[in-house]
Amino acid sequence: MKPVIRVPYFEIGTKNYIWGDKVLEYAKAADAAAEKYDIDVIFITPAVEIRRIAENTKNLIILAPYMDTLRPGRGMADILPEALKDAGAQGVVVNHSEKPMSLPAIKAAIDRANELDMLVFACADTIAEAKAIAQLHPDIINPEPSELIGGAGGGVSDMSYVKESIKVIKDIYPDIMVEQAAGITNGQQVYDFIMAGSEAAGAASGIMNADDPLAMIDEMIAATRRAADDLKKQQLSP
Repeated sequence: MKPVIRVPYFEIGTKNYIWGDKVLEYAKAADAAAEKYDIDVIFITPAVEIRRIAENTKNLIILAPYMDTLRPGRGMADILPEALKDAGAQGVVVNHSEKPMSLPAIKAAIDRANELDMLVFACADTIAEAKAIAQLHPDIINPEPSELIGGAGGGVSDMSYVKESIKVIKDIYPDIMVEQAAGITNGQQVYDFIMAGSEAAGAASGIMNADDPLAMIDEMIAATRRAADDLKKQQLSP
């Protein structure tokens, strides 16, 4: 059975900014903040780091950044889905802008992940791509303009893009969770995206390049908690 994620959640991607003991340090900080604020946290980290993080944390939903679709047997250097799951990965990212995939390849990865009850976190650049990927029914779609990823664009997705991408995806499959993550560098942006209708926010470079990455992890997860509380107040108000 796939993990059940409570929304709003927060997502952290380490990419290859850090490795080894530093990855574990950040994972433990995220794990502590997830417990402190009672927020589900997705932690995406290179395959070689997955087992150690899984064995040393208890609150994180750990995702691999990529996998191949081969089956056990031959396949030198390919990343076997079963091996990722055995290491502790609960899901996988597909089609990140730094590891783009064709639609047939995305579908093949989704099918393999579903066989193993692994979450599928799909990335999309344009609204049109988000719509096409939604037809394949991944668990999560993260629509983010590629020019904003990594902080290169000096900003975040504008709210018209955020709202349109959410509508396009939800019109196809309402149960697909939609995250916004491009260019986020502080907790207020996390809060604003969630209050605008996103079910989650996330960051990679916004944390990894922060003056104090551990403090930024806490700030962003705290902002997710604040948004969750304010959304609940809105639902309860007459």
